[in-house]
Amino acid sequence: MTVHFIGAGPGAPDLLTLRGRDLIAACPVCLYAGSLIPEAVLAHCPPDARRVNTASLDLDAIVAEIAAAHGAGQDVARLHSGDLSVWSAMGEQIRRLRALDIPYTVTPGVPSFAAAAASLGVELTLPGVAQSVVLTRTGGRASPLPDGERLATFAATGATLALHLSIHRLAEIAAELGHHYGRECPVAVVWRASWPEERVVRGTLASITALVGETMERTALILVGPALAQEGFEESRLYAADYDRRFRAGRLEAVKP
Repeated sequence: MTVHFIGAGPGAPDLLTLRGRDLIAACPVCLYAGSLIPEAVLAHCPPDARRVNTASLDLDAIVAEIAAAHGAGQDVARLHSGDLSVWSAMGEQIRRLRALDIPYTVTPGVPSFAAAAASLGVELTLPGVAQSVVLTRTGGRASPLPDGERLATFAATGATLALHLSIHRLAEIAAELGHHYGRECPVAVVWRASWPEERVVRGTLASITALVGETMERTALILVGPALAQEGFEESRLYAADYDRRFRAGRLEAVKP
């Protein structure tokens, strides 16, 4: 028996990986976050699979469901939205499974920041503008930020910021970041990226709060940084005609393996 932690992607059912789909189809038990996993993803479960919506369960109850499946010799598909490497609460579940000697695997998913960038049609790292993306959030009741992780610290780098789980603090975020990026720095807020009801609002740090108003909550992602303007950047040397690169026909000089 194995617990398969599966990143179910940002929402669109066809952004589920093939590996994730096949694991879901092979597991007689599926635990999923009901508010974030669309029904179309659950359609891959076997017809007689036991489906458990974990939205109302605490950690003890979730582990109890897994332990019961383990006792029955049944594999479990444990679905989380987006990718499992950030803000999935997978780590605390894995710690419990290790203590119980229950085996597990991890299958990555398409992260929400990547889906949001795709919806915007932008590259978040542009030559001479930004070469780093910081995935972060503001502190909350469930997970306060460590003392060293502050927006001002990240903003000082000039990197593109992807702020998760923070739409309820948009006004103070815009005000704080305006001191570092400038109030005319571009911002995009993407709500439910890749879902049919997806909404996108573009603006600047000066205008974004008024533009969004009270229309978005919870699953909205905030992207901030000069790279969002998609202008004023140099072309990458990667595709320059005189850039010596392995396997390119017509290079100035052959590169031997």
